[in-house]
Amino acid sequence: MSVPAHLADVVAAARVRVAALHAELPRYGLVVWTAGNVSERVRDETDASGGSDLLVIKPSGVSYDDLTPEAMVVCDLDGELLDGDRSPSSDTAAHAYVYRHMRDVGGVVHTHSTYATAWAARREPVPCVLTMMADEFGGEIPIGPFALIGDDSIGRGIVETLRSSRSPAVLMANHGPFTIGADARAAVKAAVMCEEVARTVHIARQLGDPHPVDQSDVDSLYARYQNVYGQHEGQR
Repeated sequence: MSVPAHLADVVAAARVRVAALHAELPRYGLVVWTAGNVSERVRDETDASGGSDLLVIKPSGVSYDDLTPEAMVVCDLDGELLDGDRSPSSDTAAHAYVYRHMRDVGGVVHTHSTYATAWAARREPVPCVLTMMADEFGGEIPIGPFALIGDDSIGRGIVETLRSSRSPAVLMANHGPFTIGADARAAVKAAVMCEEVARTVHIARQLGDPHPVDQSDVDSLYARYQNVYGQHEGQR
């Protein structure tokens, strides 16, 4: 199998974006060594069902310094490699499952960022005690179930958790954060913000008991930020 000719230019552009966005993960201290990954959905506009969509993701075990556009790999939504010289990320099955079951998701990110992963190790949601959390996540950052890597179990846990949450981030138990977005850039932003609030709330708890934001205020803040703030793109 290979990338369909009518998607070649779209895939090439996605490779450039995804390679550049991977550089944001070490820049913000969200990964070490070769851990973590960013993917982006490539939509096939000729297929209304979305079944012919593809995804672009980093290869497994490759240094961030070597993640050029040409190094990115392309898979179908079953996680099968279509184009690339290396094996796809070990998290590809999880990304693919999310894309198959959440049609509005255009980007997925996974990191092992320190503070968010510490909350995941405790299997404890990050409580909504900051207006920034209300803005970005619409409430707490939830915990997803424990799942082993290797099949789509992690993907199922992500989808089951986020379908009932406004949060674009889930802390998979004993593993770490996965984030979603309308595109890969939005998912990277969610990963950055997830680590920031996980760190801030951890520090606040060292000082005492943080006060939760009232639900009515969470709803108001979330609606304003998502629909009114900035240039209507939810960007700070």
